[in-house]
Amino acid sequence: MVLVGQAPTKPLSSASQQSNTTTAASLVIIGTGLAGYNLAREFRKLAPRSPLLLITADDGAFYSKPLLSASFSHGKTAQKLSTSSAEEMARELDAEILVHTRVIHIDRPKKILTIQQDGTEHVSKVHYGQLVLATGAKCRKLPHYEGDAQAHIFRINNLRDYHRFRTAMIGRKRILLLGAGLIGCEFANDLIQAGFEVDLVDQEKWPLATLLPEIAGRDLQSALEGYGVRFHGDTSLTRIEKSGASFKAQLDNGEVIKTDIVLAALGLEANTGLANMAGLSVQRGIAVDRNLQTSDPSVYALGDCAEIDGHQLLFVAPLIACAKSLAQTLSGNPSQVNFGVIPVAVKTTLHPTTICPPRPGAEGAWQISREKSGVCAEFRNSRGDLLGFALTGNAIAHRERLSQECQPIMNNQSTNNR
Repeated sequence: MVLVGQAPTKPLSSASQQSNTTTAASLVIIGTGLAGYNLAREFRKLAPRSPLLLITADDGAFYSKPLLSASFSHGKTAQKLSTSSAEEMARELDAEILVHTRVIHIDRPKKILTIQQDGTEHVSKVHYGQLVLATGAKCRKLPHYEGDAQAHIFRINNLRDYHRFRTAMIGRKRILLLGAGLIGCEFANDLIQAGFEVDLVDQEKWPLATLLPEIAGRDLQSALEGYGVRFHGDTSLTRIEKSGASFKAQLDNGEVIKTDIVLAALGLEANTGLANMAGLSVQRGIAVDRNLQTSDPSVYALGDCAEIDGHQLLFVAPLIACAKSLAQTLSGNPSQVNFGVIPVAVKTTLHPTTICPPRPGAEGAWQISREKSGVCAEFRNSRGDLLGFALTGNAIAHRERLSQECQPIMNNQSTNNR
């Protein structure tokens, strides 16, 4: 078993020596992404001596996942994006961190985790007082494409993926990017600035179509095209095949694109496998209330894996708010999370874009005004209440004013949807 840092509790025995050792930790966090590490930091501020254990399937390095889609043009390697090793995080947090270790079973009645180190058949047991699932999200499964090259399509969801992609890009020039959602647009913005030729394909008619009204999406599209991005909307990939050292991609409108590499950014879905295995309530994500408590009062969830009172918010700002709130709860001071207005700055630096989408199903309409170099879109109901907004270009100057007026993303009353 790989142990990192100072263990505040009895350490696990080596997996080569024993397979049924049990260690105890007051708080166990599964996952060392932004959610897990931010929670651990907030918890340490409130409980400096309480035993703390983090378990991760990767190497436990600390990095900001949102930067993966905006660092190529800055020459940032995976090593540069990693700001702290697991060893450094263990010292900072005065915690025990188990790296390259997977949780293979959760015994909720006994509050025991069964864990296994990668590459071994030996297992060990961990007893928890409180358990937090911070397992993040994974890339959505790719559609089936005809041809012989589907296995060559890249996905980027972690540092290892990013390193593999950067290495593959050496000597390449043309990129086919599948998906013009938030991450796809950020990649297009980043890669075109890095000097690559970018073809951006999406089945919607304009970029960010699920978040922006058409006029704002078209404004972003026009700006990216002005810098060289070739946008192919209202179409999708049907066939991808090898063509010498490159690839030939066929779209459902008959167009054929020759490219050196294919990168898919088709969205994320919550990692709910552990929660399902443990019999916890799962919807789009792990269902939690505003205390971030699951259907088991000793188990909590936060970050991209969680669905909070019916809301699934895959952004950094709500994650940070959740970490602070949950740290209070775990240290004995129950604290409900209550999101306010959460405008999100899309990292399309060539044409700044800010979105604060209305709640799904909200009744209202977009009111559009053109700026000198951008669009201000306000989503208002029949009473004139501002329920959301979208800003592009120089219209982002209205962000503060609209944020103060906009209704919060959550009502005051919890639906207790677990």
